[in-house]
Amino acid sequence: MEREDAQGKERILLDTGEGDKKNYLQNLKNVLAEEKASLGQILISHWHPDHIGGAREVLREFGLSDKECKVSKYPEKTEADKERGIYGIDLDFLQDGQHITTEDASLRTIYTPGHTVDHVVFQLEEENALFSGDCILGETPAVFEDYVEYMKSLERILQLQPSRIYPGHGPVVENAVKRIQTYIEHRQIREQQYLEAIKSKHDHGITSMEIVEVVYPGLDEALKTAAENNVLVQLGKLLAEGRVLCSEERWFLVNASLDSSRL
Repeated sequence: MEREDAQGKERILLDTGEGDKKNYLQNLKNVLAEEKASLGQILISHWHPDHIGGAREVLREFGLSDKECKVSKYPEKTEADKERGIYGIDLDFLQDGQHITTEDASLRTIYTPGHTVDHVVFQLEEENALFSGDCILGETPAVFEDYVEYMKSLERILQLQPSRIYPGHGPVVENAVKRIQTYIEHRQIREQQYLEAIKSKHDHGITSMEIVEVVYPGLDEALKTAAENNVLVQLGKLLAEGRVLCSEERWFLVNASLDSSRL
């Protein structure tokens, strides 16, 4: 993203990586040098360290302060002002629907909670393309903190009918609408599978990790904790709906005779 100032073209950087990545910093410097441009603003999709962790290093590498190059993100819902300075920089807060313009392009900030409470995506309006952060990835399903909010965010993004998605991880997604629909369908299928797993063990109940073993057979050990977190978040939604209950970390169907058409 570029814009013109009195000294020439400025670029807007979307996310900064996790920090302490010298190759990344060198590549960033090379691109700006080739384009005869400077760094004008940094936009952050969410608080995770692999997206904001490198902000202070980027500013230092280019000899900029957070006043000369604003670092902007959406605030946390609670005690938002305390976020200022938490990353060693003075953050500027984004608003849902806020436009960030350059000489020849415009980004619209879209609040998409679920992966994290502060997650946003950026719509490149001229192309109706989307910079999706971690809400939608290039190759794999995403993880989330709040399943209900995450599904609402996917539906909101789907309404945009984006032409292309530039994810925070993985390759560019050309068939954007299909990918969003696949994400939604995938989560609906997983919910049914979790209910089926609970139903199969209703006499004694089933733990969240046992659900992982049933639904994700052969899953790499290193990925099981993340899978369990997704299971627990989705079970929380089913618990709120009164469809399951939990006793001593074991999960049960509220109505064990529930037929598969309701699952």
